[in-house]
Amino acid sequence: MAPTAGGSLAHPTVGGAFTSPVLPGTGWPGDPADATTPVAQAPADVAELAADASLEEVTARSAVCRACPRLVEWREEIAVEKRRAFATEPYWGRPVPGFGDPRPRVLVVGLAPAAHGGNRTGRVFTGDRSGDWLFGALYRAGLASQPTATDAADGLRLQGARVVAPVRCAPPANRPTPFERDTCAPWLDRELSLVLPSLSAIVALGSFAWSAALAALTRCEIDVPRPRPRFGHGAELRLRGPGGDVLVVGCYHPSQQNTFTGRLTEPMLDDVFARAVSAGTRVSRPTSGR
Repeated sequence: MAPTAGGSLAHPTVGGAFTSPVLPGTGWPGDPADATTPVAQAPADVAELAADASLEEVTARSAVCRACPRLVEWREEIAVEKRRAFATEPYWGRPVPGFGDPRPRVLVVGLAPAAHGGNRTGRVFTGDRSGDWLFGALYRAGLASQPTATDAADGLRLQGARVVAPVRCAPPANRPTPFERDTCAPWLDRELSLVLPSLSAIVALGSFAWSAALAALTRCEIDVPRPRPRFGHGAELRLRGPGGDVLVVGCYHPSQQNTFTGRLTEPMLDDVFARAVSAGTRVSRPTSGR
C-alpha cells in the first residue's frame, strides 16, 4: 500500500492543491497522463504498453508505471517524508518520463531521477544541482531556452535535444537493480526507436547510461560492435542509424560527487555538447533507387 499523503499542498509556481504523490490528471504542470492512462503493474505490462506506442503514449504511460514494487515503495515514501527544505511542497512521487524536443538532434541519457530532484518536480534533472550543470551546458550549446531548471512550470524548453532516464523511478542509493533496469527498458527502447530518425548524437552521462544506450540501440537493430566499447569521458562511437550517422559520446555524470571534486568541469561538459552539436552536420544515408 502506498504511504498516506496527509493532505494537499500548493505547487510552488502554479499553486493549486496536490497530494504527494501527485495523482495523474490533477493539473500538475507538464503531466502527460490522466486518469484514463493505462498503468503497467508488471514487466509484461510494460512491454505490452510500450510496443507500438506513440511518443506521447510512451511519455504518458511511463509516467504512471508501477511495475517495480521496490521503486514504487521508495519513490512514494520519499514523496511523503520529503526533505526538510521542501516540506511545504507537494512531491511528484511518480516515474519521470522523457522531456524535450520530439524530434531531437541530440539525445541525453542519464541514470534515474534524483529522490528530491525529478521525483519532487516531475521533470528529469530538474530541481537539483546535477540539473543545474546539465541544463546550463545545454543552454550554452544552444539546445535549451534557459540555463536553469527549478520546476516543471519554469518555462524551460529544449530545442533539438531530449533528455531521458533508462530507469524512470528514483532508486534507493541511486542504484537500480538489474531487474528494475530490464523492466524499464521497453520504455527507453520505444522512445529511442521513435526519435532515432532525427538523431545525430547521443550523450551518455556515466557508465550506466553508456551501457543502457548501447543495449537499447542494439535492440533497435542498430549494429553496435561486439564486444561493446567501454565507457570513458570523451569516448566516441559512430553508428549507422536510420537517418544517417549517430555519434555516441561518453560524459561523466554531472553528479555532485564528480562536479565537487573537479572530475567533471564546465569546460569538459561544454566540449562534449559541442561535439554532439557538431555531429548534426552528418551526411544522411543515401536512399535506394530500387
